[in-house]
Amino acid sequence: MIRKISIALPALAAALLLLPAGCRHDMYDRYAKRPDGFNGTFADENASRPRLPDTVTRDQLGTTAITEATNSMTSAPFPITMQVLQRGRERFNIDCSPCHGILGDGNGMVAMRGFPHPPNYHSDRLLRAPIGHFVYVMTNGYGVMFSYADRVSPRDRWAIAAYIRALQIAAGPPVPGATR
Repeated sequence: MIRKISIALPALAAALLLLPAGCRHDMYDRYAKRPDGFNGTFADENASRPRLPDTVTRDQLGTTAITEATNSMTSAPFPITMQVLQRGRERFNIDCSPCHGILGDGNGMVAMRGFPHPPNYHSDRLLRAPIGHFVYVMTNGYGVMFSYADRVSPRDRWAIAAYIRALQIAAGPPVPGATR
């Protein structure tokens, strides 16, 4: 009996010594930082950090903020340049073409392997859709398409939507009576 106690006693002592190590309250005890307040963690001692390049505040663009696309938005919240279209093409080819196809005709490799065909961007319905519709669908998903909000940044979603519009324009005007 004494032998069992002598073996258990050191183990109990070690457990009692390690127990307080798990009682740290670093996150619990931290106080909130006030904007432009003191923070000794950073070299400039300022709690507010400088804005990262290419970030936009929600109110910077008024009601047409990049992150708040709606189906009814008829223009992008920033100018569409050749650089934006090239970025849109790059992201479209990576994220969208596996299902929608390189031409946006709904004949991507995923669809060719038995999955449902996505809509053709050259259909009358999507030719009439405002540019915000494409961003809204990428953000929230539609039908069997899931949301890409966690995979594609808001600015890239707008670039992809601009590229989709360029694909539609490049296909030319619809021929009366023909189906696309």
